Amino acid sequence: MVRPAYRSRSLRRVYRRTPGGRTVLRFEKRRPGPARCARCGRILHGVPRLRPVELRKLPKRARRPERPYGGYLCPSCLSKLIKEAVRKQG
Repeated sequence: MVRPAYRSRSLRRVYRRTPGGRTVLRFEKRRPGPARCARCGRILHGVPRLRPVELRKLPKRARRPERPYGGYLCPSCLSKLIKEAVRKQG
């Protein structure tokens, strides 16, 4: 019987082969849902589906796209936002 902490369905079961040839069962947390646009809710491309601890280990350029509002807005919402800002100025 596994430890009571591992008896939760929130942890996924992963079978791993050890260097000794044994197959062992490991428990790891599930992957989070994809990052979504704050304005329209579309899935953001270029943002990895990782837990915050794993995300911090990546370099900054791998965490999100390098553009204004990268990792927060999708490109179509960003272009609409810029167009609205230009219209307000002019």
